[in-house]
Amino acid sequence: MTTFYFIRHGQTTANTQYIKQGIINDERTHLTETGKQQAEHLAASFDLSGCAAMLVSPLARTQETAAILNAKAHLPITLDQRLLEISYGKWDGQNNHELERQYPDVYDPILHDVLPTYVKYATDGETFDAVVARVGDFMAAQTETYPDQKIVIVTHGFTVKAAALAVLQPRDPMSLPEPDNTSVTKITQTASGAAHLWYYNRFDAQTY
Repeated sequence: MTTFYFIRHGQTTANTQYIKQGIINDERTHLTETGKQQAEHLAASFDLSGCAAMLVSPLARTQETAAILNAKAHLPITLDQRLLEISYGKWDGQNNHELERQYPDVYDPILHDVLPTYVKYATDGETFDAVVARVGDFMAAQTETYPDQKIVIVTHGFTVKAAALAVLQPRDPMSLPEPDNTSVTKITQTASGAAHLWYYNRFDAQTY
């Protein structure tokens, strides 16, 4: 059984400006001072010494977070494209509040986040199902590479949510809000594909 600790990156400038980051990778998507402090706080409280590796999305915000988390653990780091954030297509880089005002029919009124139907407007955007599928493929591959080991995954909000959706398969994907910056989500998966979500969006996580 492989144990995955999914960690969302620290706060970025785009987060503070309510920008849909998607896969943009520019000056707006680097960690803020708060984001660096979030990662440092997690590094101080979350012992990674028993983990075998750290797998990271190739975007700057996740690599910056991973570097802080790994300063003492010195785990081998691998970048993996399957850990990229969902791409909202032409909506990447746009203000989320403005998009919701313009397209309220594809937004959840409680979460103020896009519904799966958002792609009827952002036609070049990635579907929810596509992200769930690629994250599911990623987890299946890692259960072969790291059997009976613990690994750390530094990635993005929707990507963490997609991993949980792959396990839970809820009727409504909006029943699971995206996790917060530098929160930890624990998932286990066996070689046969049996998967369990042990906790989601936690800040008091331990590697047990």
